[in-house]
Amino acid sequence: MPGLLSSPVCLTVIWFLSWSLRPSRAQIQTDEVSGVQYGRLGSNVTLACGKLQTRIPVVWHLNQSSALPWHKVTSDGSLVLLHTDHSAQGNYSCYDSQGLPLHSVKLRLGHPPGLLSISCQVPNHTHVRCSWVDSVKTFLPAKYNASLRGNGYAWMPCIVDVTRKHCDVYHPPFWETIHTVRITETNFLGSETTYGRLKLHELLKPDPPESVLVKELEGYSKRLYVSWNSPSSWPLHDAFPLVFHIRYRPQGSMYWSEIYSDVSPVIISDALAGHLHQVQVRARDEVNSDSQWSEWSPLLLVRPWEVHTTTEPTEEPLPDDDDDDYETSTAKPHNPVAEDEGNLGLVILLVLFSVVILTTVLSLIFVVWVRQRRRDHLAIQELASMVKMKSMPI
Repeated sequence: MPGLLSSPVCLTVIWFLSWSLRPSRAQIQTDEVSGVQYGRLGSNVTLACGKLQTRIPVVWHLNQSSALPWHKVTSDGSLVLLHTDHSAQGNYSCYDSQGLPLHSVKLRLGHPPGLLSISCQVPNHTHVRCSWVDSVKTFLPAKYNASLRGNGYAWMPCIVDVTRKHCDVYHPPFWETIHTVRITETNFLGSETTYGRLKLHELLKPDPPESVLVKELEGYSKRLYVSWNSPSSWPLHDAFPLVFHIRYRPQGSMYWSEIYSDVSPVIISDALAGHLHQVQVRARDEVNSDSQWSEWSPLLLVRPWEVHTTTEPTEEPLPDDDDDDYETSTAKPHNPVAEDEGNLGLVILLVLFSVVILTTVLSLIFVVWVRQRRRDHLAIQELASMVKMKSMPI
């Protein structure tokens, strides 16, 4: 046996077999690591079977299954996927005729970026936040680069939050007339840049007032106490004062009463005694008339102070010098049902009176008409008699 293995014929066969198998072994080792390939949805996508040095028959699998989307295989072993859709995504592997793996690749499909829909908020003079919405759903991970500048100024970086799709600029040149925002979206299939023009002084819109408090004033059945704090995002110094708008109404009413003030608190002096009231507060930059009002604070419900005794309560004046500014008399009981019944009776009385007048007028007209008819008839008879008498011979 040792002599047979050492014979020239045996050595030649062993050498030939080892030489013929070497390329495929090397190919498996070099292409063992998988990568990711990106393609555009709806297009034809070509997947190469690694770097084959020889043209050998190959078999492709998708997610370890021989079932493939609409495709064709080229002479060099590449797989061409035709008119791809989402079902064509997955892990592709190619094998030689003996079932040995040659190459594998992960395919992801999507679209290149499109233009963005950009909107910006300016909660104070030192902060701009711009957010965006994709016009094209790419189905692929994206990166964003954003910046802002005023006329004649250099681009300032806008700090991007990819998850929330917004970016923030701090201390922009606020009083420039026009600002430009630039946002670039990039994915594996391309990039797209969107520009937007802004007027920061018109976009300035404070956050709603905070810690709004509404409560009754003991001893005063028509007054409410309203207090609030400026929004925490607004700088607390005299350079940027705020004006506040307070609105209130009895619950169920369609009409709001309003108060404007630049300080907190304020006293509502004309509340409707015994009724729940809705109260809200909002804010705006007092200096910049082009700015916007904030959103309203959450709706609060409160009822003015009430006396729970059988005697009619009386109000004592507040211990200050502004007694003349407040109404201190107790409101008389208001009975809308009785008023409605009285109004209904008045309407019925007016209708009956109108009917009587109309009937009387019609009766008078009829009597005059009848009399006129009689007079006309008598006149005709007299005329006929006169004609007969003239025709008689004398």
